[in-house]
Amino acid sequence: MTKKRYPRLLGLLPLFGTLLLGGCNWTLLNPVGQVGIEERNLIITATLLMLLVVVPVIAMTFIFAWKYRASNKDATYAPKWSHSTKIEVVIWTVPILIILALGVLTYKSTHALDPYRPLESDVKPLTIEVVAMDWKWLFIYPEQGIATVNKIVFPANTPINFRITSDTVMNSFFIPGLGGQIYAMAGMTTKLHLIANHNAEMDGISANYSGAGFTGMKFKAIATSQADFDAWVNEVKASPKQLDQAEYAALSKPSQNNPVALYSSYAPNLFQTIIDKYEGMTPGKPVKHEKKAVAGTDGVDESSNSAAGAEE
Repeated sequence: MTKKRYPRLLGLLPLFGTLLLGGCNWTLLNPVGQVGIEERNLIITATLLMLLVVVPVIAMTFIFAWKYRASNKDATYAPKWSHSTKIEVVIWTVPILIILALGVLTYKSTHALDPYRPLESDVKPLTIEVVAMDWKWLFIYPEQGIATVNKIVFPANTPINFRITSDTVMNSFFIPGLGGQIYAMAGMTTKLHLIANHNAEMDGISANYSGAGFTGMKFKAIATSQADFDAWVNEVKASPKQLDQAEYAALSKPSQNNPVALYSSYAPNLFQTIIDKYEGMTPGKPVKHEKKAVAGTDGVDESSNSAAGAEE
Protein backbone atom coordinates (compact mmCIF):
# COMPACT_ATOMS: atom_id res chain seq x y z
CA MET A 1 0.00 0.00 0.00
CA THR A 2 2.78 2.40 0.93
CA LYS A 3 4.72 1.58 -2.25
CA LYS A 4 1.83 2.82 -4.37
CA ARG A 5 1.63 6.12 -2.52
CA TYR A 6 5.20 7.24 -3.21
CA PRO A 7 4.79 7.72 -6.98
CA ARG A 8 1.74 9.89 -6.33
CA LEU A 9 3.62 12.01 -3.82
CA LEU A 10 6.52 12.39 -6.23
CA GLY A 11 4.08 13.57 -8.87
CA LEU A 12 2.98 16.39 -6.55
CA LEU A 13 6.53 17.70 -6.04
CA PRO A 14 6.42 19.99 -9.12
CA LEU A 15 3.25 21.57 -7.71
CA PHE A 16 4.98 22.25 -4.38
CA GLY A 17 7.91 23.73 -6.30
CA THR A 18 5.67 26.26 -8.02
CA LEU A 19 4.40 27.41 -4.63
CA LEU A 20 7.94 28.47 -3.76
CA LEU A 21 7.83 30.96 -6.66
CA GLY A 22 5.49 33.08 -4.57
CA GLY A 23 8.57 34.59 -2.92
CA CYS A 24 10.21 35.59 -6.22
CA ASN A 25 10.76 39.22 -7.09
CA TRP A 26 8.89 39.98 -10.31
CA THR A 27 10.49 43.40 -10.78
CA LEU A 28 11.47 42.73 -14.39
CA LEU A 29 7.83 42.07 -15.25
CA ASN A 30 6.54 45.01 -13.22
CA PRO A 31 8.93 47.91 -14.00
CA VAL A 32 8.35 51.56 -13.15
CA GLY A 33 10.41 53.04 -16.00
CA GLN A 34 9.57 53.41 -19.67
CA VAL A 35 12.71 51.59 -20.78
CA GLY A 36 11.88 48.70 -18.45
CA ILE A 37 8.33 48.56 -19.79
CA GLU A 38 9.56 48.34 -23.38
CA GLU A 39 12.01 45.58 -22.40
CA ARG A 40 9.26 43.68 -20.57
CA ASN A 41 7.00 43.89 -23.62
CA LEU A 42 9.84 42.59 -25.77
CA ILE A 43 10.38 39.61 -23.44
CA ILE A 44 6.67 38.76 -23.41
CA THR A 45 6.27 39.14 -27.19
CA ALA A 46 9.33 37.01 -27.95
CA THR A 47 8.17 34.34 -25.49
CA LEU A 48 4.69 34.18 -27.04
CA LEU A 49 6.14 33.90 -30.54
CA MET A 50 8.33 30.98 -29.48
CA LEU A 51 5.40 29.31 -27.74
CA LEU A 52 3.67 29.12 -31.13
CA VAL A 53 6.00 26.19 -31.78
CA VAL A 54 6.56 24.89 -28.28
CA VAL A 55 2.91 24.53 -27.20
CA PRO A 56 1.71 22.56 -30.28
CA VAL A 57 4.74 20.25 -30.04
CA ILE A 58 4.05 19.52 -26.37
CA ALA A 59 0.35 19.00 -27.08
CA MET A 60 1.00 16.68 -30.03
CA THR A 61 3.44 14.64 -27.95
CA PHE A 62 0.66 13.70 -25.55
CA ILE A 63 -1.94 13.32 -28.31
CA PHE A 64 0.26 10.95 -30.36
CA ALA A 65 1.28 8.97 -27.28
CA TRP A 66 -2.40 8.46 -26.44
CA LYS A 67 -3.65 7.83 -29.99
CA TYR A 68 -0.94 5.34 -30.91
CA ARG A 69 -0.78 3.48 -27.61
CA ALA A 70 -0.46 -0.27 -27.78
CA SER A 71 -4.05 -0.88 -26.62
CA ASN A 72 -5.61 1.25 -29.40
CA LYS A 73 -6.19 -1.24 -32.20
CA ASP A 74 -8.05 1.32 -34.37
CA ALA A 75 -4.99 3.55 -34.90
CA THR A 76 -3.48 3.42 -38.38
CA TYR A 77 -0.31 1.37 -38.55
CA ALA A 78 1.98 2.29 -41.47
CA PRO A 79 5.48 0.92 -40.86
CA LYS A 80 6.70 1.78 -44.36
CA TRP A 81 5.63 5.47 -44.19
CA SER A 82 8.60 7.84 -44.48
CA HIS A 83 7.58 11.16 -46.04
CA SER A 84 4.79 13.73 -46.07
CA THR A 85 5.06 16.95 -48.07
CA LYS A 86 2.38 18.62 -45.96
CA ILE A 87 4.23 17.88 -42.74
CA GLU A 88 7.54 19.04 -44.23
CA VAL A 89 5.98 22.34 -45.32
CA VAL A 90 4.51 22.97 -41.86
CA ILE A 91 7.60 22.06 -39.82
CA TRP A 92 9.81 24.30 -41.99
CA THR A 93 7.50 27.22 -42.78
CA VAL A 94 6.24 27.96 -39.27
CA PRO A 95 9.72 28.19 -37.61
CA ILE A 96 11.05 30.28 -40.51
CA LEU A 97 8.19 32.76 -40.16
CA ILE A 98 8.71 32.96 -36.40
CA ILE A 99 12.46 33.52 -36.81
CA LEU A 100 11.80 36.28 -39.35
CA ALA A 101 9.32 37.95 -36.99
CA LEU A 102 11.77 37.70 -34.08
CA GLY A 103 14.57 39.06 -36.26
CA VAL A 104 12.60 42.14 -37.29
CA LEU A 105 11.34 42.70 -33.74
CA THR A 106 14.81 42.33 -32.25
CA TYR A 107 16.43 44.60 -34.82
CA LYS A 108 13.95 47.42 -34.20
CA SER A 109 13.94 47.08 -30.42
CA THR A 110 17.74 46.85 -30.23
CA HIS A 111 18.09 50.25 -31.89
CA ALA A 112 15.13 51.79 -30.04
CA LEU A 113 16.44 50.58 -26.65
CA ASP A 114 20.10 51.38 -27.29
CA PRO A 115 21.46 52.29 -23.80
CA TYR A 116 23.63 55.03 -25.37
CA ARG A 117 20.63 56.67 -27.01
CA PRO A 118 19.31 59.68 -25.05
CA LEU A 119 15.63 59.56 -24.13
CA GLU A 120 13.28 62.03 -25.77
CA SER A 121 11.74 64.38 -23.22
CA ASP A 122 10.87 68.02 -22.70
CA VAL A 123 12.45 67.82 -19.24
CA LYS A 124 16.14 68.59 -18.81
CA PRO A 125 18.00 65.35 -18.03
CA LEU A 126 19.91 64.73 -14.81
CA THR A 127 23.48 63.45 -15.06
CA ILE A 128 24.78 60.95 -12.51
CA GLU A 129 28.33 59.59 -12.68
CA VAL A 130 28.70 56.04 -11.38
CA VAL A 131 31.88 54.37 -10.10
CA ALA A 132 31.96 50.65 -9.29
CA MET A 133 34.26 49.87 -6.37
CA ASP A 134 35.12 46.94 -4.09
CA TRP A 135 32.29 46.41 -3.03
CA LYS A 136 30.15 49.49 -3.13
CA TRP A 137 28.80 52.05 -5.59
CA LEU A 138 29.91 55.68 -5.69
CA PHE A 139 27.52 58.19 -7.28
CA ILE A 140 28.62 61.69 -8.28
CA TYR A 141 26.18 64.48 -9.14
CA PRO A 142 28.30 66.91 -11.21
CA GLU A 143 25.55 69.55 -11.55
CA GLN A 144 24.68 69.50 -7.85
CA GLY A 145 28.29 69.12 -6.60
CA ILE A 146 27.48 66.23 -4.25
CA ALA A 147 28.33 62.52 -4.02
CA THR A 148 26.80 59.49 -2.34
CA VAL A 149 27.61 55.86 -1.64
CA ASN A 150 25.03 53.11 -2.21
CA LYS A 151 22.11 55.49 -2.72
CA ILE A 152 20.77 57.64 -5.54
CA VAL A 153 17.76 59.93 -5.58
CA PHE A 154 16.32 61.49 -8.74
CA PRO A 155 13.08 63.12 -9.88
CA ALA A 156 10.43 60.97 -11.54
CA ASN A 157 9.60 61.75 -15.19
CA THR A 158 13.12 63.13 -15.65
CA PRO A 159 15.62 61.39 -17.96
CA ILE A 160 18.68 60.15 -16.10
CA ASN A 161 21.98 60.11 -17.99
CA PHE A 162 24.28 57.66 -16.26
CA ARG A 163 28.02 57.80 -17.03
CA ILE A 164 29.61 54.65 -15.66
CA THR A 165 33.15 53.46 -14.97
CA SER A 166 35.00 51.20 -12.54
CA ASP A 167 37.87 51.68 -10.13
CA THR A 168 38.30 47.94 -9.79
CA VAL A 169 37.45 44.83 -11.81
CA MET A 170 34.62 44.79 -14.36
CA ASN A 171 31.17 45.14 -12.85
CA SER A 172 27.60 45.50 -14.08
CA PHE A 173 25.30 48.39 -13.16
CA PHE A 174 21.68 47.24 -12.97
CA ILE A 175 18.42 48.76 -11.68
CA PRO A 176 15.85 46.07 -12.61
CA GLY A 177 12.90 48.36 -11.95
CA LEU A 178 14.09 50.92 -14.52
CA GLY A 179 15.76 48.99 -17.33
CA GLY A 180 18.65 46.90 -18.59
CA GLN A 181 22.12 46.60 -17.17
CA ILE A 182 25.39 47.83 -18.62
CA TYR A 183 28.99 47.02 -17.74
CA ALA A 184 31.34 49.21 -15.74
CA MET A 185 34.98 48.89 -16.82
CA ALA A 186 38.16 50.54 -15.62
CA GLY A 187 39.60 53.21 -17.91
CA MET A 188 36.36 53.43 -19.89
CA THR A 189 33.03 55.25 -19.75
CA THR A 190 29.81 53.47 -20.59
CA LYS A 191 26.42 55.16 -20.78
CA LEU A 192 22.90 54.27 -19.76
CA HIS A 193 19.75 56.37 -20.18
CA LEU A 194 16.77 55.59 -17.95
CA ILE A 195 13.62 57.25 -16.64
CA ALA A 196 11.08 56.54 -13.88
CA ASN A 197 7.42 57.06 -14.78
CA HIS A 198 6.35 57.61 -11.17
CA ASN A 199 7.68 57.79 -7.62
CA ALA A 200 9.15 54.52 -6.41
CA GLU A 201 11.91 52.98 -4.31
CA MET A 202 13.92 50.36 -6.18
CA ASP A 203 16.86 48.08 -5.56
CA GLY A 204 20.05 48.39 -7.56
CA ILE A 205 22.60 45.62 -7.84
CA SER A 206 25.78 44.47 -9.49
CA ALA A 207 24.87 41.82 -12.06
CA ASN A 208 28.46 40.66 -12.57
CA TYR A 209 30.36 38.61 -9.98
CA SER A 210 33.30 40.62 -8.68
CA GLY A 211 34.65 38.83 -5.63
CA ALA A 212 33.96 38.13 -1.97
CA GLY A 213 31.75 41.17 -1.32
CA PHE A 214 29.62 40.77 -4.44
CA THR A 215 26.43 39.79 -2.60
CA GLY A 216 26.48 43.00 -0.57
CA MET A 217 27.15 45.28 -3.53
CA LYS A 218 23.66 46.78 -3.58
CA PHE A 219 22.18 50.27 -3.50
CA LYS A 220 18.86 52.08 -3.28
CA ALA A 221 17.43 54.02 -6.22
CA ILE A 222 14.62 56.37 -5.25
CA ALA A 223 12.44 58.24 -7.73
CA THR A 224 10.66 61.16 -6.09
CA SER A 225 9.06 64.51 -6.86
CA GLN A 226 11.17 67.47 -7.98
CA ALA A 227 10.52 69.26 -4.69
CA ASP A 228 11.59 66.26 -2.62
CA PHE A 229 14.67 65.83 -4.80
CA ASP A 230 15.69 69.47 -4.25
CA ALA A 231 15.18 69.05 -0.50
CA TRP A 232 17.33 65.90 -0.54
CA VAL A 233 20.12 67.71 -2.42
CA ASN A 234 20.10 70.44 0.24
CA GLU A 235 20.27 67.75 2.91
CA VAL A 236 23.33 66.19 1.29
CA LYS A 237 24.99 69.60 0.92
CA ALA A 238 24.62 70.03 4.68
CA SER A 239 26.50 66.79 5.35
CA PRO A 240 29.80 67.24 7.22
CA LYS A 241 31.52 64.62 5.05
CA GLN A 242 33.64 65.72 2.08
CA LEU A 243 35.01 63.34 -0.52
CA ASP A 244 38.52 64.73 -0.91
CA GLN A 245 41.45 62.70 -2.21
CA ALA A 246 42.31 61.28 1.20
CA GLU A 247 38.71 60.28 1.87
CA TYR A 248 38.43 58.69 -1.56
CA ALA A 249 41.65 56.72 -1.03
CA ALA A 250 40.15 55.27 2.15
CA LEU A 251 36.80 54.61 0.45
CA SER A 252 38.42 52.80 -2.49
CA LYS A 253 39.84 50.10 -0.22
CA PRO A 254 37.88 46.81 -0.38
CA SER A 255 35.04 46.69 2.13
CA GLN A 256 31.77 44.79 2.37
CA ASN A 257 28.16 45.75 3.12
CA ASN A 258 28.88 49.46 3.20
CA PRO A 259 26.22 51.74 4.68
CA VAL A 260 24.86 54.74 2.81
CA ALA A 261 27.22 57.74 2.91
CA LEU A 262 26.52 61.34 1.86
CA TYR A 263 29.22 63.82 0.79
CA SER A 264 28.58 67.54 0.52
CA SER A 265 31.45 67.94 -1.95
CA TYR A 266 34.05 65.91 -3.81
CA ALA A 267 37.50 66.35 -5.28
CA PRO A 268 37.54 68.30 -8.56
CA ASN A 269 37.21 66.18 -11.72
CA LEU A 270 37.04 63.04 -9.57
CA PHE A 271 35.23 60.93 -12.18
CA GLN A 272 37.75 61.76 -14.93
CA THR A 273 40.64 61.28 -12.51
CA ILE A 274 39.44 57.74 -11.80
CA ILE A 275 39.28 56.98 -15.52
CA ASP A 276 42.73 58.46 -16.16
CA LYS A 277 44.27 56.15 -13.55
CA TYR A 278 43.95 53.32 -16.06
CA GLU A 279 45.12 55.21 -19.15
CA GLY A 280 46.99 52.87 -21.43
CA MET A 281 45.07 49.79 -20.25
CA THR A 282 42.12 50.48 -22.55
CA PRO A 283 42.37 48.80 -25.99
CA GLY A 284 43.16 51.32 -28.73
CA LYS A 285 44.85 53.83 -26.44
CA PRO A 286 48.62 54.32 -26.72
CA VAL A 287 50.77 53.22 -23.82
CA LYS A 288 52.93 55.89 -22.30
CA HIS A 289 56.54 54.88 -21.59
CA GLU A 290 59.03 56.70 -19.43
CA LYS A 291 62.25 57.55 -21.25
CA LYS A 292 65.32 56.67 -19.25
CA ALA A 293 68.90 56.89 -20.48
CA VAL A 294 70.08 53.41 -19.57
CA ALA A 295 73.09 52.21 -21.51
CA GLY A 296 73.42 48.51 -22.22
CA THR A 297 76.62 46.54 -22.30
CA ASP A 298 76.90 47.17 -26.02
CA GLY A 299 76.31 50.88 -25.68
CA VAL A 300 72.72 50.76 -27.01
CA ASP A 301 69.90 52.47 -25.15
CA GLU A 302 67.91 49.48 -23.83
CA SER A 303 64.94 51.57 -22.65
CA SER A 304 63.98 52.46 -26.22
CA ASN A 305 64.20 48.80 -27.29
CA SER A 306 62.06 47.63 -24.38
CA ALA A 307 59.45 50.31 -25.12
CA ALA A 308 59.36 49.28 -28.76
CA GLY A 309 58.94 45.67 -27.77
CA ALA A 310 56.09 46.54 -25.41
CA GLU A 311 54.28 48.43 -28.16
CA GLU A 312 54.61 45.44 -30.50
